[in-house]
Amino acid sequence: MFRALSLLNLPCHAAQKIHKYKKTMVSTMQDDKTNAAAYWSANLRLIAGSMFVWALVSYGFGILLRPLLSGISVGGTDLGFWFAQQGALLTFIVLIFNYAWRMNKLDKKFGLEE
Repeated sequence: MFRALSLLNLPCHAAQKIHKYKKTMVSTMQDDKTNAAAYWSANLRLIAGSMFVWALVSYGFGILLRPLLSGISVGGTDLGFWFAQQGALLTFIVLIFNYAWRMNKLDKKFGLEE
């Protein structure tokens, strides 16, 4: 008789384990969604910062602020012209390496490294 009762409890016990497993999976999926949202938010902040620096250097210093920078001489030419010709290119290269370095750090922080 006791054996019959233990067999009756087995499905109930198995159902409890399955319910606990489902609860854990739902919690894990919610954590994954929260993690993904935080990762994407950090990525967008990095992109926005890079775009701001890019716009400031290329349009700001090279075009809009060129008259203000004309009195400062760099390499025999005014600073505005230098930014339009060489400074913007050097800044873009620095932005590329900065973005790659910061994204690698971000990937490690969220456990997505290669």
